[in-house]
Order: sequence, then structure tokens, then C-alpha cells
Amino acid sequence: MSDASELPKKEEKEEEVTPEPEEQSDDSSGEEAAGETEMDFLRNLFSSTLGLGSADKVLDELTLDAVARYIKSGKCESLFAVTAGIPDFRSPGTGLYANLRKYDLPYPEAIFQIDYFKKHPEPFFALAKELYPGQFKPTICHYFMKLLKDKGHLRRCYTQNIDTLERVAGLEGEDLIEAHGTFYTSHCVSFCCRKEYNLDWMKDKIFSDDIPRCDKCNSLVKPDIVFFGENLPVRFFTSMKMDFPCCDLLIVMGTSLQVQPFAGLVGRVSKSCPRLLINMEKAGQADPLFGLLGFGGGMDFDSDKAYRDVAHISTCDEGCLALAELLGWKVHTVC
Repeated sequence: MSDASELPKKEEKEEEVTPEPEEQSDDSSGEEAAGETEMDFLRNLFSSTLGLGSADKVLDELTLDAVARYIKSGKCESLFAVTAGIPDFRSPGTGLYANLRKYDLPYPEAIFQIDYFKKHPEPFFALAKELYPGQFKPTICHYFMKLLKDKGHLRRCYTQNIDTLERVAGLEGEDLIEAHGTFYTSHCVSFCCRKEYNLDWMKDKIFSDDIPRCDKCNSLVKPDIVFFGENLPVRFFTSMKMDFPCCDLLIVMGTSLQVQPFAGLVGRVSKSCPRLLINMEKAGQADPLFGLLGFGGGMDFDSDKAYRDVAHISTCDEGCLALAELLGWKVHTVC
């Protein structure tokens, strides 16, 4: 799973990727994009392994202060993986998977399994009522991203969150790559229909305890979040090929950097691009074998060869406030 001077070469970097339809039925496009991504990874792997190319040291030291000085220099835009502070899935005792017994599932992950959903949609929509957008509010780090946009530094926010809180904080669709989908729109699951429904329509259905069905063909309607067994949105693959080579600063917040392909994004920036991790613990430091195979993040905070990765150990909100203070900015939130 990140502002006040004008950016150099702004016009060159403003090229936007036209959003493509994020329909899960477009399996061939998603598989093709994923295949190209694998080839790109292999090229980068051989380049790194053989020591091809050079890496310029951009930060004068591996601290949050140095990152702030770099931002103020007017040389960077940023891309993000962010956190929302909502319940996670896997934490023992408190994660969502640990609290799904009441839904009588064959196994916890079934609630997000597309085949199970089509036969038994009731557990998912019962859970969706608990997690639905509006139950949680944007955090300081969401508003910090909006501030980055206002200052002209945010090229794109890549997020695994499905709660639309980035949008609530003021980011727009063109600012976001919602890698695991979003509740913002929903579609009929029938390949022959695929009628789209908006957030308010789905909310009315969920909170009236109705199973949402298409008013055109009577098939199930599912929020556009990515279930197990579905491809990530095509726009995730096409946009990252355009965005990451242009990235001047990568800020990663609130993630274990364990879930692929999202975790692999940190390795798609140039070798000279600084990477800031704001997290409760260091992440993405794969062992050499896994790093060679592309698992983990390849982050290097502590070795003698470390030259661009900075770990700020704190909550995401505390880290964003600390960075904002160093930049002389004030993060405005909406109560």
C-alpha cells in the first residue's frame, strides 16, 4: 500500500493515462497486461543482477528531514500506497477473517471468493453493511495526499483500499489507481449485461437488507471490488507502466509489502528514486533469494549499500504530520 514549488518538466509529466473500463470480464486484456508486466520485471531483474545502469544518490541522508528538503527543492512528484486505519483482514483476533464465524462460511476467504459469492451472496452483503463507506472517515494521511495534490506534487495515488476514503478526502478518479477496486461503482455480474450502478443505489440496497439485483436482467449486482478469482483492473497495469518510470519520490504508507502484485510496485521506480516508508515497522526487506525472484519489496534501509530508502517508524497520521511540519505545511481535515 507521499509539495510547494513548481515541478520541473511539468508538461512532460502531465501526460495522463485515459481510464479504461475496469470491467472484470476483460480477462484477455488483464492477462496481456500482466504478461507484459512480468516481462518488464525480468528485464529489470537482469539489469539489476548484472549491475547494468547506475544509481544516483538523491538524498543527502536517509532521514525524513532529507526527504522534506528534497520535496522543497522542487524536483519531485509522488506516488502512494496508503492506509485508512480500518480493520485489516489477517490480524489474529482482530482482523476481519477472525470475526467471520457468524456467517457460517466454509473458510474465511470464501466471503471474497467470486464463485462462492454468486451462489451465496448473503454473507458478503452482511459484511458490506458493517464496512460500507460512510462508517469510517478519512484520516490525516488521506488529507495529506490531497495537500500534496494541491501543492502540485501528487502524480498518482495507488491504493489497495476499497473504502473510497481517498475520494472523500478530495482526490478524484484521475488521481487514483484503486488496485483492488472500489465501492464507488457496482456492476451486474452477468457478462451479457454489466449494467453499472452508483454508490447511492448500492447503499440503499445494502442498508435495506436487500440482495442487490439488476433491474435489467435480475442477476446479482456486485460492488467493483476485486474478489479472489478476478483480475485486477486493467488500468492498474497500464497506468503503472506510464507512472513509475516518471516517479521522483515514492511514499509507501501502512502496508506489509507482502501482497503481490501491489508489493512489487516499489521495484518499478528508477534506481535513483528515493523511497519513503511510513509504517509501524520496516517492510519489504526480502531475503536475497526472494528479492531476486521479485517477492517482497527489495527495500534496503540498513545495509552499507543503502542510499535511497528511508523508514519512518510511526503511525501513518503521525508520519504525515511530521513530514508536513518539516515542509512548513498545515494539514486541514474535515470533522
